[in-house]
Amino acid sequence: MTSHLRLAPTPGEADSVSSGSSPIRVVLADDHALMRHSLRGLLDGEEGVEVVGEADDLVSTEREVRLRQPHVLVLDLGMKEGSTVTESIARLRQCGPRTMIVGLTMQDDPVFAQHALVAGAVGFVSKHLADEELSQAIRAAARGKRFVSPRIAARLDARRHAGVQDSGYRAARESGNSA
Repeated sequence: MTSHLRLAPTPGEADSVSSGSSPIRVVLADDHALMRHSLRGLLDGEEGVEVVGEADDLVSTEREVRLRQPHVLVLDLGMKEGSTVTESIARLRQCGPRTMIVGLTMQDDPVFAQHALVAGAVGFVSKHLADEELSQAIRAAARGKRFVSPRIAARLDARRHAGVQDSGYRAARESGNSA
């Protein structure tokens, strides 16, 4: 198994940044200011990555995505909005159809990851490992690739080998985005 799972590009991913001299524009969305500031500090040191906006709730995230049209949105999947992860991702995909969403969460449940990916996220990173994996996930998303935290990818693979599937997992498999 490779160091991270890369899945087939989703529709519209071919339009994302592939390479070049312009930086990858990123919006950070997390309801905890300390987390946003930490992520900004982490990404400010990354060559070729520029944080162009921040948001602390779903409404301000929608506004930032519409206004900034970032290449990548790093989205805390645990923001307290009353919306499900699926609903939130769907709303944000409408605001910025070319913006790739990387979900960031404390959850390490593979079913949660499946639902986020089926809903339209192209990446899934554990907050526990953001310092190691977030830059990789952002760069993969900007190139039209998927990135799933290796720990979650292993658990998704184990579920698949055990024959455990739910409707979200089957939908991902049927669309050619196997995990």
